[in-house]
Amino acid sequence: MTALFGQVAFVVWRESMEALLVVGILQGWLTHHAGARATTGRYFLWAGVAAGIAGAALLALVILSLASLLDGDREDYFQIAMAGLAALLILQMVVWMHRQGRGLKQDLERNAERALTGRNWLGLFFLAAIAVMREGSETVVFLYGLLASASETTLPGTLAAVMTGFAFAAAFYWLIQVAARRFPWSIFFRATEILLLALAASLLMAALDRAMGLELIPPLSGSLWDTSWLLDESGELGGIVATMTGYRARPELMTVLVYALYWIATVALLRSARPHPAKRAP
Repeated sequence: MTALFGQVAFVVWRESMEALLVVGILQGWLTHHAGARATTGRYFLWAGVAAGIAGAALLALVILSLASLLDGDREDYFQIAMAGLAALLILQMVVWMHRQGRGLKQDLERNAERALTGRNWLGLFFLAAIAVMREGSETVVFLYGLLASASETTLPGTLAAVMTGFAFAAAFYWLIQVAARRFPWSIFFRATEILLLALAASLLMAALDRAMGLELIPPLSGSLWDTSWLLDESGELGGIVATMTGYRARPELMTVLVYALYWIATVALLRSARPHPAKRAP
């Protein structure tokens, strides 16, 4: 298994899990609270899921169409921009989950209740469609950024990684539903958030490497140090670490500065997004 295969499978698995979580919450709420109207609600729920998937597929076609219209340096610029955008979206998503994650279930159930009370089934439809399209659109951008920053890709290998991600998501979701009382969702989100942030750093480094290669950004120095004797990024293990975390054995000053600023900004944003405990009244 290559590092790129693992990255693609991980992104699809993680984003699919979030989409499945949203759908599972809405499905469970309809089962327990909608009574005789649950069947009607499920029709609109799954229609919304289908619409969300279609919207994400449309975005993928738009991105691929734009890329096919570009040539030479313009295609390189587009791929650099998409890799950078994917890194920023990953960071934004993790920060958003830190801020909203604890109340996500309650917000979804509250919106579903409004739809049921007012018999506004289109509200449930759009709730599911927006949630699924959001995760699907993020997946499209993330995957394009990953594939654009890779040295070489193959369609069969990419499709195999995507299907592996979907299969793991379905199996893992079923497993957690069975063991829900023993396995808190918070562990899943915290562990995968760390991996996602490392993946965003890797995408940022890949975009920076290409930008410096095209002389869009100066390296500011030669190699500051050489740790290839300890972990060579051209080797099998070093290549996996570099692809998953943005590690560089011989970094220039610009690489070190951007990498350090990314993690400083990430820590600051996560600290600001941490929910504050409610103050007790005197």
